[in-house]
Amino acid sequence: MNQETVTAPGEPTVVTSHFRTMFPTTAHGAHTARHAAERWLAAQQGRPEPADDDSTATAFLLIAELTANAALHGRVRGRNARLALTLAPATLWIEVTDARGERLPAPTPAADADGDGESGRGLLLVASLADAWGSEPYQPGGKTVWAECAR
Repeated sequence: MNQETVTAPGEPTVVTSHFRTMFPTTAHGAHTARHAAERWLAAQQGRPEPADDDSTATAFLLIAELTANAALHGRVRGRNARLALTLAPATLWIEVTDARGERLPAPTPAADADGDGESGRGLLLVASLADAWGSEPYQPGGKTVWAECAR
């Protein structure tokens, strides 16, 4: 959890803050990582509790979906996943990296055919809430699924 100041010639100074945590690819591990991220975001807002606004709610939903997906679909025995947040004045970038590089999500998530399933809509939710999202291979093995949202 650190802070970085970037100044490009002729541009205003941009301060970004970074949060990273490793978590076991279990439901409890994803839950713990999500709550650590929520506490960090609240601290970045200068609050004891997270702000009660749409952009914060969207960020929490994206973090919850991506960490849950890593726990469900990215599990490799003995390997953890990583949640990384980068906070800039106007944007939050969320990255979740797991060890299952052979399981990249589809660029356009498909909906459940009958719509009655209890799962399978997480990436549809991510696609509808995020300003941008995607995935990429992570070396030495794994993948990173990322989302960005305006603040």
